[in-house]
Amino acid sequence: MRIYEKYFARQVYLTFIFILFAFSGLFFFFDLINELNSVGHGNYKFQYAVLRVALQTPSRFYEIIPVAALISAIYVFAQMAANSEYTIFRVSGLATNQALRSLLKIGIPLVILTYIIGEVVGPYTDQLSERVRLEALGSSVSSNFQSGVWVKDTLTSRADGEQVTRFVNVGQLQPDATITNVRIYEFDSKFRLSNVRIAKSGKYQPPGHWALTDVTDTQLIDVAPDAGKPADALNPVYRAKQVTLPEYSLRSELTPQILSVLLVAPERMSMFNLFRYIQHLTENHQDTQRYEIALWRKLLYPFAVFVMLVLSLPFAYLHTRAGVVGMKVFGGIMLGMSFQLFNTLFSHIGNLNTWPAPLTAATPALLYLVLGLVGLKWVDRH
Repeated sequence: MRIYEKYFARQVYLTFIFILFAFSGLFFFFDLINELNSVGHGNYKFQYAVLRVALQTPSRFYEIIPVAALISAIYVFAQMAANSEYTIFRVSGLATNQALRSLLKIGIPLVILTYIIGEVVGPYTDQLSERVRLEALGSSVSSNFQSGVWVKDTLTSRADGEQVTRFVNVGQLQPDATITNVRIYEFDSKFRLSNVRIAKSGKYQPPGHWALTDVTDTQLIDVAPDAGKPADALNPVYRAKQVTLPEYSLRSELTPQILSVLLVAPERMSMFNLFRYIQHLTENHQDTQRYEIALWRKLLYPFAVFVMLVLSLPFAYLHTRAGVVGMKVFGGIMLGMSFQLFNTLFSHIGNLNTWPAPLTAATPALLYLVLGLVGLKWVDRH
């Protein structure tokens, strides 16, 4: 890096660290207040609330980094403009395109940091946060249905190569990924009910098996119609054969990672887990729109740092008489908040209207990038 680039980088990074921790402290306070509603229930004490909110801090970092980059860059450039430092840089031959390239170079470490937090640290600490809360409350995870969680599972039978379709009902998912009150309805390739299994609990045994305990296995066998009577497809006759087993190993495509989507919102999952879950939904012919949008947002969101830095550069060309430093920083905060709100709102609109996931995820950043480039062109001319 050149001397002026090192100077820019040092100023931006120091301000960025201060703003990042200041904003995260503010969110920590609000999250803790929101969490106080659960304090006192079960064993959920104030210490657990603090721990839970602290574990959510990396995800807050992930959300704040682009806005913090925008505000820190605006503050640095506003200070330089107030002290005529940036004017000296321009007189010394610093062209607008050179300044833009230097600023994007400064943003590369911030983009890498965003990816690391969003893919490695954030999803792991979010799951820990949910488990701390659930274990302290003595509760489990289930869907909005009173019957629990319903998951479709499709696989090919090893015996005859026939495709088997299962509808798995998990009554409760414990924080340690143990499932309880399990019901499995198995259908053959002609979608005829062939087996019903009821298990008290189950634990995953890699690769590809669930160890079920206290299992009641009911096998349904077709009964041939009486001689001279035609078979009635709408009213089939079965003979049930029921077996009780203390343990049963069930081969399945379901994994704890797939079920763990119930612990963490799609927006806070890693791209790897999102991709695997989308594959699972696709194989079972289920809607993937929400998770595809979340995946593309996770892929493109770190590059919002570049967009925010482009938006910040026009503030370097505004002289002090055009507005004090505080007003410029306030404008940067409003600009960053508007991007976050528009990005979230556009994702919901795209999900409701089933717009293509890449377009839904990329449009807000592209619009703000165009806004930054237009603003940069305008201040450069004037």
